[in-house]
Amino acid sequence: MISFILTAWRLVKALFGVMKMRLFWAVFTTLALILLSGTLFYHQTEGWPYMDAFYFAFISIMPTGLDAGVVPTSTVSKIFTMIYLMVGMGVMLAMILIIGRAVIKFEREETTHK
Repeated sequence: MISFILTAWRLVKALFGVMKMRLFWAVFTTLALILLSGTLFYHQTEGWPYMDAFYFAFISIMPTGLDAGVVPTSTVSKIFTMIYLMVGMGVMLAMILIIGRAVIKFEREETTHK
């Protein structure tokens, strides 16, 4: 449990550091717009509640094997999802890389100051 708390603390400190970067805000804004468009699309076309639509939009572009529990059923939703995944996964990976680099930078600074 202590290890988790320390890791979470390092992540939070790294996030505060990365929030000063213009690139972070550009990718963050793009990711937010992609998630918003996915949420609104799935809510409209599939009739899912907003939370289910957001959950699907978010989980779909995360590089994990997690099953969202919902599946697009209409043809237009399936086509949108294919395009959404190509664009969204790239932006999500960029965000993960930016945060990962910030954590590594924070770790290096911590070890050199000791």
